[in-house]
Amino acid sequence: MASIKGLEWTFDTVAATYEKWRPGYSDELYEMLFDYISLDQSSRVVEVGIGGGQATLPILKTGCHLTAVEYGEQFSKICEEKFKDYPNFTVITNKFENTDFEDDTYDLVYSASAFHWVSEEVGYKKVFSMLKSGGVFARFANHPYRDKENPALAAEIDKIYGLYYYKFHNKKQEELKEHTKEQAKQRAMIAEKYGFSDIRYALFYRKRFFSAREYITLLGTYSDHIAIEESMRNEFFSKIEEAINRHGGAIVIYDTMDLQLARKG
Repeated sequence: MASIKGLEWTFDTVAATYEKWRPGYSDELYEMLFDYISLDQSSRVVEVGIGGGQATLPILKTGCHLTAVEYGEQFSKICEEKFKDYPNFTVITNKFENTDFEDDTYDLVYSASAFHWVSEEVGYKKVFSMLKSGGVFARFANHPYRDKENPALAAEIDKIYGLYYYKFHNKKQEELKEHTKEQAKQRAMIAEKYGFSDIRYALFYRKRFFSAREYITLLGTYSDHIAIEESMRNEFFSKIEEAINRHGGAIVIYDTMDLQLARKG
């Protein structure tokens, strides 16, 4: 489901669950990132929207000085504890847009499944100003898609979404589609409008397996699901859990991870 603007606050209400259940990113994604930019102890890096730290450890392990900026107070506390053994790590609790950073200072600014919360013009201009000449902006995200091998289950879940999710949000029900290479390209080319060059992008894939209970726990970490009125949300999740149990007791999620890279000339 797409995130809805104005719901950034919802994540922090389930920070511990989010940290446990939201996935990280593939080794191949980081290999492409590190082929594009080399990081070491002299590198200065900013992560926009650290969340539960799903995309942080591979960057920290390079030895770089990493400053995370995170809107959620609970997420900040979780990550301070999670990465306490890394003296090169700090976290600022604030919105990225409202945080002051020096111009022409950073080697890498990156954001994992968080930059869509920042308005395009403000975000890209700010990142461009922060980066050194030759510095890199990396934007990546995970796009989950429901079980392709169990169409009966997918169809039943679609009906449940129509009765609860779309009704609550007063939205027309959409046909769910997997994230495409063209969508990744379109997102990558946004950077060109703001002066970036050497733009690259790629897609990476994986499958995740959940029991019915595990899956509704995961759903409870999505902003647009958290926002649903509690009694309605509980019934919504219960119906999904029942549907999964009727169709074999498990669900497979097909993830498409996209990575966009751009350089300040």
